[in-house]
Amino acid sequence: MRTYSAKPGEIESKWFIVDAGGQTLGRTASKIATILQGKNKPTYTPHVDTGDHVIVINAADVVLTGNKLDAKQYRYHTGWMGGLVSTSAREMLEKKPTNLITFAVKGMLPKTKLGKQMLKKMKVHAGPAPAHGYEAQKAEALKL
Repeated sequence: MRTYSAKPGEIESKWFIVDAGGQTLGRTASKIATILQGKNKPTYTPHVDTGDHVIVINAADVVLTGNKLDAKQYRYHTGWMGGLVSTSAREMLEKKPTNLITFAVKGMLPKTKLGKQMLKKMKVHAGPAPAHGYEAQKAEALKL
């Protein structure tokens, strides 16, 4: 018996809707990363993008446990002297709640071109899903 290896043309991709309202950030992000990579399928192949598309709604209602709202810091450097910019999770949740989930999922995906390709298959909305989109994809609701 030979080992099955998925080819890029053979992959069938589904669409899932995940409601992040009231869910813990890390647990939700790990489930989403698993679906984006395709690890929930029996045809998973590490070097081929076998994952599905994910639509995340209600990102502004995600929950962080413990003291993470104030203690967790998101940092980046502008490239200039003294250019370290730091934002707390509370500020990010108020200003750009979609980035909170995006950064959490991005850290759980491979750090390669394939990981960037997987991240593009995730759409994040701060509130409920927009009324004008995603009907054609026939997305299934995913219970976490």
